[in-house]
Amino acid sequence: MLDKIKKMDRWMVLLLFVFSVASTFIVYSATRANEKFVSMGVKNMLNFGVAFIVLFVVMSLNYRWFVKYASWIYWTVIALLILVFPFGAEINGAKGWFRIGIGFDIQPAEMMKLALILYFAERLSRRRGLSLRFWEDLIPLILYTLLPFLLVVIQPDLGNAIIYIIILLGMLWIANVRLIHVIVGTSLVVIGLGLFFGLFSTQHEWFKQHLKPHWVQRIDTFLDPTKVSKDASYQVDNAIRAIGSGGVSGEGYMQGTAVQKQFIPYPYSDSIFVVVAEEFGFTGAATLLMLYFMLLTRILSTASITTDYAGTYIAVGVLSMLVFQVFENIGMLIGLMPLTGITLPFISYGGTSLLMNMCSLGFVLSIGVHQGKLDEYLEA
Repeated sequence: MLDKIKKMDRWMVLLLFVFSVASTFIVYSATRANEKFVSMGVKNMLNFGVAFIVLFVVMSLNYRWFVKYASWIYWTVIALLILVFPFGAEINGAKGWFRIGIGFDIQPAEMMKLALILYFAERLSRRRGLSLRFWEDLIPLILYTLLPFLLVVIQPDLGNAIIYIIILLGMLWIANVRLIHVIVGTSLVVIGLGLFFGLFSTQHEWFKQHLKPHWVQRIDTFLDPTKVSKDASYQVDNAIRAIGSGGVSGEGYMQGTAVQKQFIPYPYSDSIFVVVAEEFGFTGAATLLMLYFMLLTRILSTASITTDYAGTYIAVGVLSMLVFQVFENIGMLIGLMPLTGITLPFISYGGTSLLMNMCSLGFVLSIGVHQGKLDEYLEA
């Protein structure tokens, strides 16, 4: 174990520790004005304590063992996604959690992100860098993505479902996809989005009848904020004002006007970037983005130095997932992206999401620690 600690990426662990401290202080500031959530700061510390244990346990295990049984992991999480419908709990309008009775909720949709990364890594590594075949490789991977995508959309949780597609695209990008497949796929996506938004504008009443009301409101807010009601654009409008009011240096820790007066919905999770920008200004927001850049650089470094195909694919899958989550979370709060429930990695308060993100980085650390013979699947 000591040898593994010596080999681990200490900079990555240090960055995660910095994130944990920053997250705890920010969550406390975001919740101190609301008696209902006043204990979240302490809970956040406990969550990070458990998450760091998970990080080091996963790091100490050989990631190739998990790759070997990736199919079992995938289907186990699929089973949980199905079981959540009759036995799960509904939170914020989505039935996607299991309550386990100790103040902690398990969200299978979060677990599926890591399950997909491992499964894709196992499938793609079989090609050993050769060009991917359309029917034998691409179509199965797309189908294996669509299954959890549909199950999670039904909950409904569109944010996590979109991340599954981003993970697939990110891992395919380095998996030697043929140029013709990239061109055809990109064209279909562009045409599909164009048709959707075109129909959404011309057949708006039909979409209002058949889609979830909050989905329609969020799309309306994204496409044309001037045409929606103040209630529909409340979160984005207040977020933009609060971020702008932070200026260069911010209004001060625990002094953010919009946050402390509870004008920002979910300031401890979805909207936590607003707390950073309002209370610490451009300086604080830029510092946070620099921390993310440093963390993503460490992941990219691991992906580039490993000699194992599966290790490279895992690192790129984790990188794709985190990049999109950061971009989407911040983008939706400044009006660049549609509003979703995607949280800010390692900063937002969360149980399963934090554990899965730390577990994902545990695999990245494991890739660096367990560089050796490729057949040592069961090495601990």
